[in-house]
Amino acid sequence: MSASSLPAPKRQAAYTFFERIPYWLLAALFLGVLMVWRITTNDSYATIFAAVAKGIGVTVYVTIVAYAGALVLGLFVGLARVSKNRVVYEIATFYVEIIRGVPMLVLLLYIAFVLAPALVYAINWLGMQLAGLGASAQLLAEFRVRDFDYASRAIIALIIGYSAFLSEIFRAGIESIERGQVEAAQSLGMSRWQVLRLVVLPQAIRRVLPPLGNDFIAMLKDSSLVSVLGVPDITQMGKVYAASTFLYFETYNIVAFLYLTMTIVLSLLVRWLERKMPQHVR
Repeated sequence: MSASSLPAPKRQAAYTFFERIPYWLLAALFLGVLMVWRITTNDSYATIFAAVAKGIGVTVYVTIVAYAGALVLGLFVGLARVSKNRVVYEIATFYVEIIRGVPMLVLLLYIAFVLAPALVYAINWLGMQLAGLGASAQLLAEFRVRDFDYASRAIIALIIGYSAFLSEIFRAGIESIERGQVEAAQSLGMSRWQVLRLVVLPQAIRRVLPPLGNDFIAMLKDSSLVSVLGVPDITQMGKVYAASTFLYFETYNIVAFLYLTMTIVLSLLVRWLERKMPQHVR
């Protein structure tokens, strides 16, 4: 039976069903199934997948650790951005504007090859100053640049870079809370810290969860930048395998497939969250 021969309510429901079908997702699923079929039936693709997939753990680890650190630092910077203390506000604003104005790759290289060695030299200097106080101070004096691994440098760079962006999300969420709620809480005798902790932050965090999820997806993709430091993530494993076999087409198909799988799944979760959040935000 065609849609035109159905009664009006059912015909309308049929049209609505077809309008709501996510055709982009069906196309992505088709490509995913095609790639899985290729991996399972082609020895070359299977070998490449096994080699590149070794970097999944590093990619996930770098993303989760860096994002957790960026959340904490971004929240503190966001609070400083809404502070009534002029000095605190200006310092936080300077930090945000400077960090956001530097490309992530440049920031990654700067921290890895400039700030990290400078930090090691500072630790060594402190160790030499405290060398007479005990063995622990002597250990500080023996810290070397090569002891500061590139994965840690990359994580620090991602934390600093994304904290500036996340701080603006937190700032917007805090400022979105109606002034009347703050005044009502203060009229009940709450201190400024109690108002922030019990009234403002719980609501603000709920409101900014969807954009925070989007930034997590962005960090997952930007984690591929750590490959420039030789960190064995998905991208680096793909680069190494392609350079040794010259199978660039097949290798980067696998690399793109792995990233797309993770980002699409996370994107669907964020969209589901966006649909659910208005029910809880007052």
